[in-house]
Amino acid sequence: MKAIQFLIGFALLALASSLASAYDPSRLQDICVAIEDPKDGVFVNGKFCKDPKLATAEDFFLSGLNKPGNTTNRLGVNETEANVEQIPGLNTLGVSAFRIDYAPNGQSPPHIHPRASEILLVLEGTLYAGFVTSDNLNNTLITKVLHEGDVFVFPIGLIHFHVNIGNTSAVAYSGLNSQFPGEITIADTIFGAHPRIKPDFLAKAFQLDPNVVKDLENKFGNGN
Repeated sequence: MKAIQFLIGFALLALASSLASAYDPSRLQDICVAIEDPKDGVFVNGKFCKDPKLATAEDFFLSGLNKPGNTTNRLGVNETEANVEQIPGLNTLGVSAFRIDYAPNGQSPPHIHPRASEILLVLEGTLYAGFVTSDNLNNTLITKVLHEGDVFVFPIGLIHFHVNIGNTSAVAYSGLNSQFPGEITIADTIFGAHPRIKPDFLAKAFQLDPNVVKDLENKFGNGN
């Protein structure tokens, strides 16, 4: 049974790679400021390439995704990444993946991937997953309870989440159509920004008491 699950997982990664041409090679870091003198350049859009004649199998290989991640943290979740940072051979291929381990009630909180759509496969446990559409579609919440073997898709750039609603640990795999999809966790980004966003501004935006915003900024600003 486990062998079948892993085969399904790899099939999903193949599907993700087939979508890659729609977005890569788009920008692969948050910002890319132009310079006048190329000699002062530090980054390219992605990674510099080694001589193809020097490529080895290790450039395209990663082990360890069969091992559970440590979920003893405030969210009860652990993501083991398999992107271009871990697999150099993914450079320019427009595909990546990660394993997600959830403790009971563990969650991947509302976040976005700015450079990729995501396809999620549940291997163990029961998840509640969903995303919210943009303003022009009335911020519609689209959700589904997912069981072992179920698949759910999160469109690029939309806020989404997944949470373990079962009484036992859960495991899922995700495939994304970017070698480095990025992740912006909404609460961490807004309330944990450095320097901090003015509390009065956030209080009005979220219709909260400014003291509540300050408390949130203290929590998220300290990595809690």
